Amino acid sequence: MVKEHLSTQYDADLEEIRTRMLQMGGLVEEQVSNALAGYADGNSPTLDRVKATEERVNQLEIELDDRCTHLIARRQPAAGDLRLVMAVVKSITDLERIGDEAAKIARIAKQMHERGIVHLSGFSDVRVAANLASSMLKGALDAFARMDAEAAQQIVMQDKHIDSEFRSLLRELITFMMEDPRTISTALDIVWIAKALERVGDHAKNIAEYVIYVSSGTDVRHSQGQSESTALG
Repeated sequence: MVKEHLSTQYDADLEEIRTRMLQMGGLVEEQVSNALAGYADGNSPTLDRVKATEERVNQLEIELDDRCTHLIARRQPAAGDLRLVMAVVKSITDLERIGDEAAKIARIAKQMHERGIVHLSGFSDVRVAANLASSMLKGALDAFARMDAEAAQQIVMQDKHIDSEFRSLLRELITFMMEDPRTISTALDIVWIAKALERVGDHAKNIAEYVIYVSSGTDVRHSQGQSESTALG
């Protein structure tokens, strides 16, 4: 009876950690969405909500890190359970950093709209990168919720697309700045926003890689492909 109770509580603790991590992910998705919406229309209250949400995200990171530390100390999880706890620890760090990137986008967007944006056709390319980054984040969190390694692998493969979009946009903006110095300030702001979106994609890819790790025990970080992965048991 005691063992059964302890086992039930242990499972509940694991599920609570996983659920809270996904709740944190939902808040970060909201931050990114608000930052991009505010960038598009200059709505100050929308942009201000990004900063307000950041405080809740930071608090969740601290809370979840503490929960994971205590669970490891008390329960000493092994195998798949330990991989799950470690994946949560790593994922909340990536989520917090995505929140930081969203706050950066919101801050730059607010400054751009306050001084008046010089129109550049490169804006459309930012929307492409924004859609890719948002899709990768949502896909990574969905894959984590289902522990779907196949879906996670698709997210990992998408990373090269957002990298390519960033390089393409950078080349285009350099051309704008060379041809018309009046665009330099706005073009540099767009570069920073595009770089932030690329970083969102990088962190989403990290979360997807943790899903593969939990599901298979295989660490695919820094590998050139699944076949070059290092098996961790």
